[in-house]
Amino acid sequence: MNFSEQLIEWYDQNKRDLPWRNTKNPYKIWLSEIILQQTRVNQGWSYYTKFINQFPTIIDLANATEEKVLKLWQGLGYYSRARNLHFTAKHVAFNLNGIFPTDYNEILKLKGVGEYTAAAISSFAYNQPFPVVDGNVFRVLTRIFGVEIPIDSNEGKKAIYSLANELIDSKRPLLFNQAIMEFGALQCIPKSPSCQSCIFNQNCYASINNRVTLFPIKQNKIKQRFRYFNYLVFISERNSTLLHKRIENDIWKNLYDFPLVETEKPIENIETLILHSDFQKFKTWLQTFSFIKKSLPIKHVLSHQKIMATFWLINTSAISKIKKNYTEINFDDIKNYPVPVLIENYVTSFKELEKK
Repeated sequence: MNFSEQLIEWYDQNKRDLPWRNTKNPYKIWLSEIILQQTRVNQGWSYYTKFINQFPTIIDLANATEEKVLKLWQGLGYYSRARNLHFTAKHVAFNLNGIFPTDYNEILKLKGVGEYTAAAISSFAYNQPFPVVDGNVFRVLTRIFGVEIPIDSNEGKKAIYSLANELIDSKRPLLFNQAIMEFGALQCIPKSPSCQSCIFNQNCYASINNRVTLFPIKQNKIKQRFRYFNYLVFISERNSTLLHKRIENDIWKNLYDFPLVETEKPIENIETLILHSDFQKFKTWLQTFSFIKKSLPIKHVLSHQKIMATFWLINTSAISKIKKNYTEINFDDIKNYPVPVLIENYVTSFKELEKK
């Protein structure tokens, strides 16, 4: 079986018309690859379009504020990608004279760029023969060739990279890399792939041995941490509220949310919440306050964390003596700040209730 020829032929007949495939511009290719890390194409497409419209060149992106970049990124998650994107744009613009690196090893030095992304940029922008190895490629190669080494082990990663390096069409690396990624996205999908219509079904180890669902093999399962967030939604007489900028090395760094009291278990009533030590600092900023409403707990799932969030709506006559990293704003101006989706959804539901 000539794997690369069959694959590229399949790709020519089945590929999607995606905007980042119609360019050799390394900035646009890099941007698309950063957006598509941990993000499906259908979701990432609109963000790619927004970024290109807002920042047509890497210089435009470099000159933007981080807050503007995070706001545009809002909803994509894994916000370190956006911070690294902005950092790298400034590095290329101001330290490299706006010229994106052409050498694989130099691309690999860029912040937020790993081996996969460097290979993708090198092959898609410069047609260099570096194999891309992402989740789609792991799945395709382990199934077809019966690679039983766990892909989350160093040995497994090396084995798949070595196999991909053997298979890549050195004369057409761009087409090969795009083809194998597309094959994993459209044909050799994670659940219930259509093996009967697969061009490799006569040679696929997993299909022949009825073991498709077992590949790729992983040795470690992600352990999720449970956290309980109690958000204090202060509303003053002049419709102001407090926002907190998350500068700590935690989730959602440099995004904004409401003042937070994190607890080891759910808080059932306002009396218990008021007695919590973290709540006491907020009392000094309030002239008076009264509890209005407690939301139902909202589950928010991240890759390594499950958050149970409760929003406590609290009336106050005025907010004063605000310390660093807290900002008093009009409640309606929250839309101008980059916030986690959890906060955005609450604000949207809050405004819907106000209309009724």
